[in-house]
Amino acid sequence: MGCKSSKPAPLEEPTPSNSLHDTSAFASDTPFSESDIESLHKLFQKLSDSVIKDGQIHKEELRLAIFKNVNERNLFLDRIFYLFDANKNGRIGFGEFVRTLSVFHPNTPKAVKIAHAFKLYDLRHTGFIEREELREMVLALLSESDLVLPDDVVEMIVDKTFTEADAKGDGKIDEDEWKAYVAQNPSLLKHMTLPYLIDMTLAFPSFVDSGVNSSNLKA
Repeated sequence: MGCKSSKPAPLEEPTPSNSLHDTSAFASDTPFSESDIESLHKLFQKLSDSVIKDGQIHKEELRLAIFKNVNERNLFLDRIFYLFDANKNGRIGFGEFVRTLSVFHPNTPKAVKIAHAFKLYDLRHTGFIEREELREMVLALLSESDLVLPDDVVEMIVDKTFTEADAKGDGKIDEDEWKAYVAQNPSLLKHMTLPYLIDMTLAFPSFVDSGVNSSNLKA
């Protein structure tokens, strides 16, 4: 289901589209089948109605879905929201939702995943990854994995990674250096693939079936 090869699709969404009027277009531009798109739409509706009922997903709603708490702060989640919010209006429409999730599909080409992983690490949007940006993302990913390491170990990891990736030695990692480094260290892409997207009948079952509403909010 949804296993055809994907065509890298532009993530931009010129006009908000939260309906299922064009499932065939979404299916042709992504690895998802039309039935997958319908399942994603059900999930989208649950998410977009969980806090603010405007048919769009806000960052608070994404936090609620992941952490069960709208106040939970997480840099990795913020960066994921940045990828989803293609038109940068602070909300995620259905088209943005589908196209960005397609990046995390197991069948999406590695080159697409590498490019979007670079955007995650480029916190300042300069077109380069600098040492402090790398450090912030390493800390966020460690936190996501519930790992706590001493500061000197974290610095050692950051120094080693940056030295190896910054092939030009100019104090920043450009996209070509990033591609070369990820090719040698494919584990860096593990957060860019969600295996359960291969079968949408199994994806997000507890969330979609149980529903989410304001009663789940924590102070």
